[in-house]
Amino acid sequence: MADRLSARAFLALLTDDFAELPHPPGRPEPSDGPLGWDGYGASRARAAARTGEAESVVCGTGRVEGTRAVLLAFEFGFLGGSLGRHTGDRLVAAYAYAREHRLPVVPLVATGGSRMQEGMLALTQLQRVARQSALTREAGLPQIAVLRDPATGGGWATLGAGADVVLALPGAQVGFAGSRVRPPDADPAAYTAEAQVAAGSADAVVPAGELRATLGRWLRLLTAPSDGPAPVPEPLGARDLPVSGWDAVRRARAPERPRAGAYLDAYFTDRVALSGDRCGGTDPDGMLCGFGEHAGRTVAYAAQTGTATRPAGYRTAARLLRLADRLGIPVLTLVDTPGAAGDAEAERQGAGPAIADLFVAMASVRTPVTTLVIGEGGSGGALALAAPGRTWATPDSYFSVIAPELAAAILKRGPEEVESTANQLRLCPADLAELGVIRTGEQLFPGTGDRRSEERM
Repeated sequence: MADRLSARAFLALLTDDFAELPHPPGRPEPSDGPLGWDGYGASRARAAARTGEAESVVCGTGRVEGTRAVLLAFEFGFLGGSLGRHTGDRLVAAYAYAREHRLPVVPLVATGGSRMQEGMLALTQLQRVARQSALTREAGLPQIAVLRDPATGGGWATLGAGADVVLALPGAQVGFAGSRVRPPDADPAAYTAEAQVAAGSADAVVPAGELRATLGRWLRLLTAPSDGPAPVPEPLGARDLPVSGWDAVRRARAPERPRAGAYLDAYFTDRVALSGDRCGGTDPDGMLCGFGEHAGRTVAYAAQTGTATRPAGYRTAARLLRLADRLGIPVLTLVDTPGAAGDAEAERQGAGPAIADLFVAMASVRTPVTTLVIGEGGSGGALALAAPGRTWATPDSYFSVIAPELAAAILKRGPEEVESTANQLRLCPADLAELGVIRTGEQLFPGTGDRRSEERM
C-alpha cells in the first residue's frame, strides 16, 4: 500500500472544516540552510512548487465527527515529509495552541525521518517534539496518531509511537529503520502496520474509508472525563450463591458461564479497543482493554477472559490504567483468570515485573476503579487487576490465594483432598464478603447491604 494523498487531501478525508494555524515567524538563514548544503535551497523551491506547501507539515484545527482537534498532517511530497527546523517550529506552535485551547492532538504521520541537509539541527527537532508531547500529556490531553505511508525514523519514534493511541492504514510502511537503511536481508513484512499491531506497538489497522468514523469515536471517548466511579455491572449468570467453596469453583469453571465479552457487550453501547503493551507483546486471548460509553459516560475497561494472563496482558492493562488516570476517565476491571501464565516463555517475557507494574499502577491511579470478579480469581495474577476496597464478585465466581488443586499440591495433599481444600480456603463470594475482601450489594447479593472492605484490604 502506498498512501500518496497530499496532506490537504488526507485532511479532507477526516474533516470538512480544517482551518490552518498561523505559521510561526520564520528564522533567517542562508538560502542553502544552516549547514550551507549546496543545492538545498533549490530542492526546497522545487518541493514548494510541486506541492504548494512551504514546509513538510500542515498544522490546523478541524472537527472530526463533532470533536475539534489539532491536526498535524505531513506532506510527504515535500522532501519526503522530513523534519527540519521550520517543521519543528510549526509543530511546537501547534502543540502550544492545543494546550492553550484544551484540544486533543492528532498527528497524521507520513515522513521518512529527519532532514539530511540540516544535519544534527534537524535531528534535535525530535527532542523538541518529544518535549511538546510530554507537556501535552501532562496537561491531560489525548494524542491519537494516524500512521500513513511511510511512517519511519524519528517521526515514527516520536509523533507516532509516542501517542496515546496509534491507528494505521493497511499496508503502511512503519518502522524506525527506513527502507534505505535496513539490513539487506531484513524481512520487509516486519516493517508494516500489520506487524506493528501484532508486536503491540500500534493499536489497530483502519482502512481509509473507515478512518473518519473510527478516529471520531476515539476522540469523543477520550475527551470526556468524569468524576464518579463506573457502576458495577449486573451479573449475567447465576443469581443464587454457591453452597460451598468447591461449588463456587465448579460454577466459575463452567463452559456456559458468561465471559468478559458478554459483560462488555451488555455494559457498553459503544467501545474501542486498546491493543498492545508497547514493549513488543500482545495478549488478545487473555486481556481485553479499551474505552467505551456507558449511560452516556466514557468508562475505560480492562477485562480478563478466563485464560491464564500473559505478561503482555498485564502491561497493556497498566498502560490502560495510566492513560485513563491521566485523562480523568473512570475504569472498570473484570477479573477472570485461573492465574498468571506460568510457562517458561512467560518468565522470559517478564511475568513478575509485568504483574508488579500493574499492582503499582492500580495503587497509584487517582481515577476511581471498579472491579467485578466474574469467574475465576486465581492468586496474584487476578488480584493485580482488582481495585483495593472497590471489588465485587458475581455469584458464579471465586477468589482464592491460589487454585485449590495447586493449594493441595503445596500442602502435599492428594487429589482426593482438592474439594475439601477448596472449602477450607473460603474462596466463595459469601466467605469473601464476610472476610471483607469484597463488597456486596443488592444487584449481586439480594437482601444484603453493602459491606465495605476498605478497612481489611
